[in-house]
Amino acid sequence: RGMGSIDAMKAGSKDRYFQDVEDDVQKLVPEGIVGRVDYKGSLAEVMYQFIGGLRAGMGYCGSKDILSLKENAQFVRITSAGVIESHPHDVTITRESPNYSRK
Repeated sequence: RGMGSIDAMKAGSKDRYFQDVEDDVQKLVPEGIVGRVDYKGSLAEVMYQFIGGLRAGMGYCGSKDILSLKENAQFVRITSAGVIESHPHDVTITRESPNYSRK
């Protein structure tokens, strides 16, 4: 659950969202949800994929370490259409990759 979810606010996080003066739960305005995330594997497996993605990104930036990544990296804002275009499309995925999901 997110800290801005109604459950977290009931448990005491409402002061983070300047709603600590409100005792009526019906008047809280949550900024998050309560939900579940599908199991994606052990922490070791997930971190292995994460680190692999980080290394690939560092390579794209020409960075050999985190310090040079901080100096060389640039964030580029793209549209939602650009996000869709940057993912595989017009193809049937026949085998899922461990680090990519269509969800």
